[in-house]
Amino acid sequence: MSDYEIVYSDDPNFKKRCLKCGKHPCACPKSSDMVPGQHTLKVRLEKNGRGGKTVTVLFELPQNEAYFKELEKKLKGLCGTGGSYKNNMIDIQGDHREKIKAYLEKLGFKVKLAGG
Repeated sequence: MSDYEIVYSDDPNFKKRCLKCGKHPCACPKSSDMVPGQHTLKVRLEKNGRGGKTVTVLFELPQNEAYFKELEKKLKGLCGTGGSYKNNMIDIQGDHREKIKAYLEKLGFKVKLAGG
């Protein structure tokens, strides 16, 4: 890709382009493009830098933001707690490793528990 950004264009499709990938039609991966059996998700427990609070973290996720934002909402509902998706990681408040592992395996993912 070039080092400059287009500011103006008389192309009618210019305004229809995707803000993330910059293409028309959008070339961003869709949530339906994810095949769970092809991916291994890693789950760990973190306390450091969180004021002593325990957080379950899914990390090193494949690139598919739409799918994992939806998955984060489902995991928060499953665990009955808060959480977030950012920096290609899902944080779920509390120690829910076993519950999350069972749910992800039911979806078809391979799951590794990392850490102690």
